[in-house]
Amino acid sequence: MSVEVSRRKFLQGSVALSVAGASAISATNLFSSEHTSEHQSNNGRIPSTITTKTGTGKAENVPFLCGMCVNKCAGFARVEDGIITKLNPNPYFPKSRNMLCPRGNAGIQTLYDPDRLKYPMIRIGERGDGKYKRATWDEAYDAILNGTEKFKGIKQILDEEKDNRATIGYCNGEGLSKEGFEVLMGEKIGSPNYVDEISICLETVLGGYFSTIGTYGESDLNNADYLIIAGANRAEAIITPDTMDMFKRSKGRGLKTIVLDPRFTNTAAKADRWLAVNPGTDLAFVLALTYVVLKEELYDEDFAAKHMDGFEEYKKHILSNNYTPEWAAKITNISAKNIYKTAREFMAARSPIYYQGRRSVFSKNDYQLRRAMAIFQGLSGNLDKKGGIVYGKKIKLPKEDINAPLYAQVQPRFDTEGIAIPSLKTGSWIVFRNMVLEGKNPYPLRAMFMRKHNPMSGVPNTKKTEAFLRKMDLNVMIDILPSDTAMYADVILPEASYLERTSPVASYGSLEPSIVQRRGSIKPLFESKEPEVIYKELAEKLSKPLWEITKKYDEDVQDDTDGMSPQEIEAYYKENGFDLTDAWEKTVEESNKEKVVKLFGEKAWTILEEKGVYYPNIEEYHKQLNPNEFEYYPEHKKNYTTQKEKLKVKCNLTNLTKKGVDAMPTWHDDYAFNVPKGKFRLVTGRHAQFTQSGTTNNMMLRDLIPTNYIWMNNQICDTMGIKFGDTVEVKSSIGKVTIMAYPTNKIAPNQIFMLHGFGGSSEDMEIAYGNGANDALLIEDKIEPVYGAAVMHETNVEIRKV
Repeated sequence: MSVEVSRRKFLQGSVALSVAGASAISATNLFSSEHTSEHQSNNGRIPSTITTKTGTGKAENVPFLCGMCVNKCAGFARVEDGIITKLNPNPYFPKSRNMLCPRGNAGIQTLYDPDRLKYPMIRIGERGDGKYKRATWDEAYDAILNGTEKFKGIKQILDEEKDNRATIGYCNGEGLSKEGFEVLMGEKIGSPNYVDEISICLETVLGGYFSTIGTYGESDLNNADYLIIAGANRAEAIITPDTMDMFKRSKGRGLKTIVLDPRFTNTAAKADRWLAVNPGTDLAFVLALTYVVLKEELYDEDFAAKHMDGFEEYKKHILSNNYTPEWAAKITNISAKNIYKTAREFMAARSPIYYQGRRSVFSKNDYQLRRAMAIFQGLSGNLDKKGGIVYGKKIKLPKEDINAPLYAQVQPRFDTEGIAIPSLKTGSWIVFRNMVLEGKNPYPLRAMFMRKHNPMSGVPNTKKTEAFLRKMDLNVMIDILPSDTAMYADVILPEASYLERTSPVASYGSLEPSIVQRRGSIKPLFESKEPEVIYKELAEKLSKPLWEITKKYDEDVQDDTDGMSPQEIEAYYKENGFDLTDAWEKTVEESNKEKVVKLFGEKAWTILEEKGVYYPNIEEYHKQLNPNEFEYYPEHKKNYTTQKEKLKVKCNLTNLTKKGVDAMPTWHDDYAFNVPKGKFRLVTGRHAQFTQSGTTNNMMLRDLIPTNYIWMNNQICDTMGIKFGDTVEVKSSIGKVTIMAYPTNKIAPNQIFMLHGFGGSSEDMEIAYGNGANDALLIEDKIEPVYGAAVMHETNVEIRKV
């Protein structure tokens, strides 16, 4: 295999890419490109040599929604003779504002990645060894239903468990087809045991803000004049229009910026002030800010009286606990002088924002930290207004009714141990996995259905995740690439990439709401299929056999159908939702059109098909202001203020005490930052050119950031004889990795940092395999106690030069 990329042309948006050659197909190497001698785009093959160099001839521009990260920017794919040759930004989408970042441009490489999954596969070796045989789709579905000599099928498992659907677990990655997988596995098949990325991502951020101010909100950085940003490294981690809003106005241009971060990041470099906070102590900083504001009565008294429930109790709580800047300085590593200064400046500003954050959980106090941040924002009165945290509005799309069956034998989900407020839908990955490994689950968990999710890389303590997957009787993976986790699957189903599929229409934005549609730019390559097609076909394969099991064990069904004729039983099966296929009677395209036409009429659908974006009055409102700037809504039509008298900030959640959770944000001594002598606190983060482990095999992005390093304080490195590029071993209580060192004065002596998403263990991802180190091998599996989310920054490690 050879891959050639012109970095200059890539950065200019004109990509030159060649994919050539392939290794022979065998039972142990089924992930390689298959050789074809001519262009065969119609039957879904990549030619033996393709060039995606942009031509000047006839081309079609197809609107798409990017799938390279969570932000979902809009673009147009230039398609020439069945080949996507260029990805351009979409000037009609208010959320992405005619912008595609490097990751967005590199989506073309994800489509044409030589290592991508090309056809269904069934395991013939041992779990983890990568030995599979190529199969047809029907053979793969049959293996899921009936099993093979290597693993059990779902029919046998459910028969042995007497139709307890809870014996099936499932996990899901982020994306526009996520809900369809939840419908299949949760609503139709009936499993309550669901985990996804939220418990290893921003669950406590969302939970803290929703329970305090009723929304996560949208930070209007374009109109704010003072910003505190903590742990969110916007200059490096995610480059989007709101990131640009921030930095085009920082450094004396209208937005005074204060950055809290253990590292001196690029975001800190662009700030007016960098506060090198000790990891996990942000809560003490916010409590001290609040103390100053309440003690000196700097808050918006009118707003507090009208909109802050429990304000007097909170004021008494903060002042009586004596959360002074002097107290916080000893905990946070931030001087009392800086805390006083920041609190006073924040409240004196016209439009201050304490940025909510979009990162994962830092420490076990993270829920209370986010509550404290939201309350502090409320003290300024800068909510639901221009330049503040905006509630906005959203275009509500019609919801489709799901005819969900009731399975009498299904048991409740079990991943609630040690969690105060279990999520209604998505559970805790760590609690779920660990209960199974420790034998604490009240009934067997025997199967995992996984889609576009890589817990081997993303969930702390990889060794436990591997043991968990090995324990299953059946693992099924739906994905685009042969990830680390895919190597532990029994059946692998290749999903079409986001550029090859039309996805359910989605609603985005609050300040300037719109609906968007991703259209398939080309047909799925090789034998991959759109996810909704996979859901439908799998439902068709499983429906009747699983219905027979339900009839065998479900006494309610037996009572209901007693004395019925076969025709009446068939009608009962359909009417009561046991027919798994009825959720996919319409195609995605049909469903999208029906929703849009129902809301806005035929003309809206025509605009959406052409532009990929629609909002009311788009033809009137949308204007080009200069070559790269557009107006989407007139200023007086933007949703800066929508709540008015409904707006509430809940300071004192007394109902939490029944669950063993502090009703108001409170500091406890065991939150203190503590690193034993000779050890280091591990901090992790993300890079703008990578999306966790999902882009580590992307050659275009590897050209921008080849690998990850361990950041170490340069004085510590001098004493240990460690130079740039030296290999060091990093060891925690649960595992170890080797990684190259990056000595720097941008991090404290007792802390280290590494980028997340590297260290791939799947040999079938040639670019990602063995590149850098996987932080999940090191991070201890601790949880914060409110939602059970994974704590990422409370692991201490040892380091030695190799």
